[in-house]
Amino acid sequence: MIFGYARVSTIDQNLDRQLDKLKEYGVEKIFNEKVTGTRKDRPELSKMMEQLRRGDTVVIESLSRLGRSTKHLIELMENFNELGVNLISLKENIDTTTPTGKLVFNIFASISQFERDLISERTKEGLSSAKARGRKGGRPKKENASIKKAIKLYNSKEYSIKEITEMTGVSKPTLYRYLKEQVNN
Repeated sequence: MIFGYARVSTIDQNLDRQLDKLKEYGVEKIFNEKVTGTRKDRPELSKMMEQLRRGDTVVIESLSRLGRSTKHLIELMENFNELGVNLISLKENIDTTTPTGKLVFNIFASISQFERDLISERTKEGLSSAKARGRKGGRPKKENASIKKAIKLYNSKEYSIKEITEMTGVSKPTLYRYLKEQVNN
């Protein structure tokens, strides 16, 4: 059977272009989802993997739709090999039924990881540059009455964290963050 997998990173993005290419190729069953490629736990990808059998083929529009991590792409490829499943990437013209296709797959998987590493590096440099100029990232911290009350209740040692979060509406991670800041100051 010929399976297709299509993915976009956000709900606002459109799958039509990928779906058209997969249908044009002759894919019999398409799995698609709107979730970031960096996540390993993609429900539709998992469903497809469960249905794969020896001799099946998985067709994707491009490697970046399957994943951006070299490690994850290689893990998927190893799973495909163990199952006796072929992979065809239309954009990169990869067909793993051939030795050349297997080589090209590994090269493109490395390039995909390199691209992701560059994006991460540029993001870190940008945040560092902004920090050097006195700008902080993330949400502004609010020292409000609910947080003060939550800290007071915590320090009283009379209530569980669950009780404190229910009484104040302050989430557990927020409470712990403020408690940690108190210890560090």
